[in-house]
Amino acid sequence: MTSATLDNPGKAVLSPYKLAHVVLRTNNFDAMPSFYKTFLGGHAIFENEMLSFQTYDEEDHRIGIMAMPGVGPKNPATSGLEHISFCYRSLTELATSYLQRKANGIEPFWCVNHGPSTSVYYKDPDGNVLETEVENFESVEQSIAFVGSEAYQINPIGVDFDMEELIAKLKRGDDETELKKRPASGPRGPDSVPQ
Repeated sequence: MTSATLDNPGKAVLSPYKLAHVVLRTNNFDAMPSFYKTFLGGHAIFENEMLSFQTYDEEDHRIGIMAMPGVGPKNPATSGLEHISFCYRSLTELATSYLQRKANGIEPFWCVNHGPSTSVYYKDPDGNVLETEVENFESVEQSIAFVGSEAYQINPIGVDFDMEELIAKLKRGDDETELKKRPASGPRGPDSVPQ
């Protein structure tokens, strides 16, 4: 494969090397910036009465929040962004962040083992869905193989779990690799996904 040049760029678009940030518009600026600082354990690098740029890692900002007074509330019955996902390194980190959010009054509405990931879903004050997850496989190739499996074809949604039960198993010393294995299940369609 030849490399694209300015003289011969070709038609295949060059992929970005990372996703830099997500910006949300809101008519609920009183609640949104503080929610995200708590939810992500981050801080604002710039904030005034209409903008909040926040980070929690090496990027100058990962989340931007813009006050838009004329914007109506989110309507989950229309097309738009489904969710934003944040990754943790282990089930223990995922469970610890769950407990910390819970101590701050932030509770999930859905916990599910999708197969490729174990995920905990929340909503921000505007109703935007946020996923926290841990990858269940050691490699991308293993994840792709699972997505191609009959088990995933039958149930691409996943198997719900109770986070408090998972935490009890982690405290007892159960192996994370075993805990991340998705239990066998029957068919499950999109109508079974909590809203």
